[in-house]
Amino acid sequence: MSFAPKDEHEAQIQFALERGIPAALSVIGTQKLPFPDNGFDLIHCARCRVHWDADGGKPLMELNRVLRPGGYFIWSATPVYRDDERDRQVWEAMVSLTASICWKVVKKTYDKSTSIGMVIYQKPTSPSCYKGRQENNPPLCDQTSRLNSSWYARLDSCLPQLPVTSMGNSYKWPVPWPMRLSNRPPSLSLVGDDEETFNKDTKHWDALLSDVYLGGLAINWTGIRNVMDMNAGYGGFAAALVNLPLWVMNVVPISVPDTLPVIFDRGLIGIYHDWCESFNTYPRTYDLLHSSFLFGKLAQRCNIIDMTVEVDRILRPGGILLVQDSMDLINKLSPILHSLHWSVTITQQQFLVGKKGFWRPDEKTRL
Repeated sequence: MSFAPKDEHEAQIQFALERGIPAALSVIGTQKLPFPDNGFDLIHCARCRVHWDADGGKPLMELNRVLRPGGYFIWSATPVYRDDERDRQVWEAMVSLTASICWKVVKKTYDKSTSIGMVIYQKPTSPSCYKGRQENNPPLCDQTSRLNSSWYARLDSCLPQLPVTSMGNSYKWPVPWPMRLSNRPPSLSLVGDDEETFNKDTKHWDALLSDVYLGGLAINWTGIRNVMDMNAGYGGFAAALVNLPLWVMNVVPISVPDTLPVIFDRGLIGIYHDWCESFNTYPRTYDLLHSSFLFGKLAQRCNIIDMTVEVDRILRPGGILLVQDSMDLINKLSPILHSLHWSVTITQQQFLVGKKGFWRPDEKTRL
């Protein structure tokens, strides 16, 4: 997953998505990133110009929050390999800050041929280092007062406690890929579900993909690369597509149970979002959007016309909206899509396939 702020000079995220690379607009500022705790195995930052020690080290503590115990942070920036006064001060501040959050240096290296260096840090897997610090600074967070979701939440000034199993054991790294995709996710118990529910969900999506989506809806999957699941659940839709040459952005709406940790444990990627708002991406960047009983659930909170216009903004011309929902909802959605000059097909009284056209307003329409 690549992320960067909106840049009018170099639209990095737009370029990444046009190349078929997972990416989203985001920035480390005053609010948490829209990702779960302990989600990423590795974070890489090269010349990203973030002052990690600013505001008491909150930006780096945000990386610590989203980094899995035992995960790695690769940092390549001038303070790592230059020795002028300014860079030396930044490096010394980084040394102090990483020591205070118990990160260890795995390797620091310098490449003479490119004159570029990097340092690799590793997050601890055991809380023993936290307990052994001479100063409790930054302090450990009170887990009872922390929000489960990072949506619109301010950056922490404390360290989240490392996760433990129900038996009190230290966190275990997920099994290797691709077994990771189908094995019981370590965070499943944290969202209050059991392995049987997870396995049923996986089988459901495998069957629906093979029986309906891949052959029964006349969708040409060979030209599809950037896919978004608007209501991802456990990521079963993405898991069922794993053998196709595409990637899926798994969106967990903030109004439903938080299953994003499970999605990351499976080796998939995802993000939190409120579909009453615009999604953080450029226009025309996705090939297919999938919605499973989302529009009906959000009808009380969000304006269905606004949601549909946002879908139109996100999809490329020729892109597909694949909806499974009630006929009552489909009957409301279909005329809205027609008004946007889309073609619409309804199958089995529950599946809607909308295709965005290449229509552009003429001079009379603009007036």
